[in-house]
Amino acid sequence: MGGLEENIYQDTTNPSFFQEGSRIGGAKFAKEMGNNQRRALSSINPNIFGATHNPYVINKRDFSGKLLPAHVVQHCSEVCNRQTQNLNLLAVKSSGIEDCQIVEVEDFEDNKDVPVPMFVKHTEALLDEFDQEEVEMEDVEDEEEDVEEEPVMDIDSSNLKDPLSVVEYVNEIYVHYRKTECLSCVSPNYMAHQPDINDKMRAILIDWLIEVHHKFELMEETLFLTVNLIDRFLERQIVIRKKLQLVGVTAMLLACKYEEVSVPVIEDFVLITDKAYTKQDVLDMEKLIVNELQFNFSVPTPFVFLRRFLQAAQSNKKLEILSSYIIELCLVEYKMLKFSPSLLAAAAIYTSQCTLCGSKQWSKTSEWYSNYSENQLLECSRLMVSFHQKAGKDKKLTGVYRKYNTKKFGFAVRAEPANFLIGVSTEF
Repeated sequence: MGGLEENIYQDTTNPSFFQEGSRIGGAKFAKEMGNNQRRALSSINPNIFGATHNPYVINKRDFSGKLLPAHVVQHCSEVCNRQTQNLNLLAVKSSGIEDCQIVEVEDFEDNKDVPVPMFVKHTEALLDEFDQEEVEMEDVEDEEEDVEEEPVMDIDSSNLKDPLSVVEYVNEIYVHYRKTECLSCVSPNYMAHQPDINDKMRAILIDWLIEVHHKFELMEETLFLTVNLIDRFLERQIVIRKKLQLVGVTAMLLACKYEEVSVPVIEDFVLITDKAYTKQDVLDMEKLIVNELQFNFSVPTPFVFLRRFLQAAQSNKKLEILSSYIIELCLVEYKMLKFSPSLLAAAAIYTSQCTLCGSKQWSKTSEWYSNYSENQLLECSRLMVSFHQKAGKDKKLTGVYRKYNTKKFGFAVRAEPANFLIGVSTEF
């Protein structure tokens, strides 16, 4: 920075530079101006004859483009006319001529000792009053338009002291689940390659396994992994009709070994098939399944995401049970294989919330942790509502309905379906 620029910078940063005595147009500057200073109204000789009178003082206010109300304009005009008449009377009665100049408002502001005419004060007061009212109205409108967005909650803050919640890297775990969930999915058309079985047989098998799972009092993770193993195996291996039940019980045995602490013995699974298969049949099918799937059992099922998304939804017991009921209805349906596990979980919670509240419910927190917007869930949710409507009416598929029509599960089947979602259009 040059020398001149440094001097300017230093002068402007000096507090004395902004003092009243050094202001341009101030009293000190006026004395230095000498005879070139404009005269104030108080210095004009009142004995003026034939002078040109201008009672309107120029007000150099920035034009805001706003018009004053009609009654204010009329009032100001009446005040100005009265002042004009008074000055004209004085001019007629007086004599002598001196130089006269029109004085601007800035002169009154800089010369504090000179009184401002009353009509100027009154007019400016009215202008300031209406400006203030307009600003206040604008503030109110801004407040109405500026609606605070719903904050995203930290759902892990309450589990900092729980080592099983692994708060330090739980988000990374679910990021990994989202990346790998596609590897655990199957083609929604794989049944077309099975010559002896179809989707209806699959539905009957899974509905029966849900009853077996309930009687054995197994964990929820076991059921979802069982269904996943069945679909992945049927996608890769041709199975005849009379071996389909054997595939189902063997898949549940493998899921129990992977998830359960206390695993049912093989004889229990042979017994529930009414001894249609032997223990050796189960062991042979077990070897076939694990080799076909290459021992890959660590897959993210819908239950993994359901547990996390329920936490984001701040769920209660009713929401948990109803969400489990709806998503188990989906396990039976072959057409739901086209949806990813995370989408099924999110849609089940969304549908359950709509069912319990009677209106659409999907918070910013749920959207944040699930990475699904409400519009992305509508197609899947509408199918879930249709399954909820027909639950218990199909005499061949009653396992899920009877399971949740008990006191243990709060008679979840009695909840009225969210029928209003059927008419919601989907936009993607």
